[in-house]
Amino acid sequence: MDAPSTLRGDYRNIGPDYAVEQRWGDYSVGQHALYRRLFERQSALVPQLACAEYIRALSALDTGPGIPRFDLVSRSLRRATGWEIVPVPGLVPDEVFFCHLANRRFPVTVWLRKPEEFDYIVEPDVFHDFFGHVPLLFDPTYADHMCEYGKGGLKAMNLDGLKYLARLYWYTIEFGLVKSEDGVRAYGAGLISSGGELGYSVQSDKPARRPFDLMTVMASNYRIDAYQDQYFVIEDFGQLLQDTAPDFTPLYAKLRQDEKAAA
Repeated sequence: MDAPSTLRGDYRNIGPDYAVEQRWGDYSVGQHALYRRLFERQSALVPQLACAEYIRALSALDTGPGIPRFDLVSRSLRRATGWEIVPVPGLVPDEVFFCHLANRRFPVTVWLRKPEEFDYIVEPDVFHDFFGHVPLLFDPTYADHMCEYGKGGLKAMNLDGLKYLARLYWYTIEFGLVKSEDGVRAYGAGLISSGGELGYSVQSDKPARRPFDLMTVMASNYRIDAYQDQYFVIEDFGQLLQDTAPDFTPLYAKLRQDEKAAA
């Protein structure tokens, strides 16, 4: 059986829900050391740049000195918010992803980047997925939002709305900012797991930081090859849950109409 380092995009042993075994015991000493280096770098940044909810959750997590064991963390997650971690070999189809979220199951990639990818990786690995996403699943309001997002995604598949919902995911769950007493702070996993963009998003005077507006977000394109030139700032997770709660069906229709008018 292949070691986790070779499971990058290897979907041969997936279950019907694309789940695989984490096989934690097969990670090498070098992989654990690399994860620890990534963890130490980001852990030094988050106290000044990440939101308080993330900082509290991370400090309460006891994951050991290397790559976390998903089964142990899932036990704590279930008690806290009813969520659990699902090991997956990489990206999964939209319907599978949304179904997992709607049932409070978060897919986390099993493989870890290579040492030469320490500063940048083009696809999510275990460090991005776990360090970036999992801690906030311990926050009840944020956890509820993620579940509702999954339910909304299943519905969007029949409404030609995935493009707009992807933009919402990008500008909130991956690259979102939130207000705090000390100024804006990051909560998006793409920011929190990034050695460079985390500081850029919070401290740089180059990007625009706009108040969160649902329709504006879903009408805004994003970049996957560079730092964002704009970020959206929520008041708190309560606003995120409330503002994304309405039925999106008429919103999708309005967005399509606006795009046709602008063409």
